[in-house]
Amino acid sequence: MGGTQNSVGDSIVVAQAKAVGPREAAEDIARQLAFLDLAMIIVFVSPFYDPAIFIEELTCRVPGTPIFGCTTAGELAPGGWDEDSVVAMGFCAEDFTIAARPFADLSTFRVDHGRSICSELHQDFTRCTEQRDCGEEAFGFVFIDGMCQREEALMSAIYTSLEDIPVVGGSAGDGLRFDKSWIFYDGRAHSDAAILILIKTRLPFRLFKCDHFEPTSAKMVVTEADIERRIVREINAEPAAIEYSRAVGIGDTKLDALSFAAHPVLVRVGGSYYARSIQRMDGDGALRFFCAIDEGMVLTVAQVRDPIDATHDLFKELTDDLGDVSIFIGFECVLRRLAVEQHQLSREMSELYRRHNLVGFQTYGEQYRSMHVNQTLTGVAIGRRRIAP
Repeated sequence: MGGTQNSVGDSIVVAQAKAVGPREAAEDIARQLAFLDLAMIIVFVSPFYDPAIFIEELTCRVPGTPIFGCTTAGELAPGGWDEDSVVAMGFCAEDFTIAARPFADLSTFRVDHGRSICSELHQDFTRCTEQRDCGEEAFGFVFIDGMCQREEALMSAIYTSLEDIPVVGGSAGDGLRFDKSWIFYDGRAHSDAAILILIKTRLPFRLFKCDHFEPTSAKMVVTEADIERRIVREINAEPAAIEYSRAVGIGDTKLDALSFAAHPVLVRVGGSYYARSIQRMDGDGALRFFCAIDEGMVLTVAQVRDPIDATHDLFKELTDDLGDVSIFIGFECVLRRLAVEQHQLSREMSELYRRHNLVGFQTYGEQYRSMHVNQTLTGVAIGRRRIAP
C-alpha cells in the first residue's frame, strides 16, 4: 500500500508508508522525500517493520540527508492514530538548521559524560547557526530507548548543559510488548541509546505538555522500592499492588495496562503535578513504573478529566498564541491512548489530531524540558513562515 505526502507550508513535509515490508516502506518514504532540500528527516517506525533493514534501506535511498528517529508504540499520522506504519517528516533546509549527537551505552551512562557530549553539541550548534541568518530561536528533540530506564539521568545532563534551549521528546516504543526499542542515527538502528537534535528556525514555535488529570486528597507513600529498576514493592507498608488497588478504588488486584491507564498516580514537583505511570504488575505483586521512583515518595491519586476537552483546550491555547499553526509534532504516552480507548473516545481523539495536523508517535514516556513524564502528550507547535509585507 502506497503512502501519501502532506506538504506543510513548504517548511515541513509529512510522509507516511503502510507497505508490507521494511524495504518497500523505505522506498515509499524515499519516493516522497528524496528530491527535497532537507536539513534532516525524522522517522517514527512501527515495530511491525524490521528496524535495521528499514533504516539501512532509507539511508541508501536518501544519501546526504541526516535521518533520525525511533520505533513506536503507535503512530500519530496525518489521518490520526495509526499502527503498522511509518511516519516521516522532512525539515526544509531553508527554514531549519540542525546539529545532533548520539548517546550510546546508556546502561553505563554517567551524567558528567552526558554533560560533556551536550556541551560539545552546543558548541557545534552555535558555530553552524552563526554561519547563516536562520532566526534566533532554538529547541531540541530527544529520542531515547524506552527500555533503558535512564531517561531522568539523561534529561538532567541535557537540562544543565544547553543553557536556555528547551527540549522535548519521547521514549521509543515496541508496541505493547515492552521487549526492545530502537533509536535511529548514522544509518543504523541502536538499542541502549539516545539521540539529541538541536534545531534553529526562523519559524515561530511553542513547546507544549498536556494531560487530563487533577490531584485528589488521597495520598500513598512508597515504603519499599528497587530504585534502579523502578520497582515499588510496598506502599504504605503493604504489598504494592494490594495497596494501590485499594487507594484507587479497584475491587480486585487483577491489574493490567488498562487498569494503570485508567488510574494514574501523580507526584508533585516544583508546585506542579506529573503522572508516574505503572508499566506492569510482577508476579509477586510489585509494581514496575515507567518513571523514576524513590522510597519516601508521596503518590497522589489522580482524578481524570475528559481527555478530549483537555486536548481541545491545548490546541486552542496554542493556536491563539501562535496565530496560524502549520503542524503539531507530538509524543503521546501509550497509556494515554489506552485510557482514551477505555472511555470509547478513540474516534473523537483521532479526528481531533487529524484536524489539527498532529503527527508524531506513541511512547513509553515523554520528555518535556527537564522532566521525564508519563501519560501525557508533549511536543512542539510550529507556526507558518512569516512573510514580510
